[in-house]
Amino acid sequence: MLKGIPTNLSPELFKILMEMGHGDEIVLADGNFPASSNAKRLVRADGHDIPSLLESIMKFFPLDTFVEAPVKFMETVDPNEPKPPIWKVYQNLLTEATGTKVEIEYVDRFEFYNQAREAYAILATSESALYGNVILKKGVI
Repeated sequence: MLKGIPTNLSPELFKILMEMGHGDEIVLADGNFPASSNAKRLVRADGHDIPSLLESIMKFFPLDTFVEAPVKFMETVDPNEPKPPIWKVYQNLLTEATGTKVEIEYVDRFEFYNQAREAYAILATSESALYGNVILKKGVI
């Protein structure tokens, strides 16, 4: 055990976050996301939701400040569909963690899958919110 490390960050996940370099991306995948079939490196976080993991990760994870949008959400299939409420939760957590409004890019579902395949790792969660997937791009400190 270490002091100050949130208990929802497993040793495997913490190792992945430490290994990642500037520009590497990690996907926080909801429970419906095809994580196993798309991951270069798969980390399981069964029983955990994305908001609590995002809050814990952001205590240690610098977002890339050299890109316009260091965070990506999977866009809804129907553009007329209301924005998923989970997006506001994520935006609030990101703002709280960084002290500023974080720019978000909204990515088409199939393009999101393509980008996830290129990500350093995918974190498979039990998040039940629809369109709850997030990609974070690592920055420098």
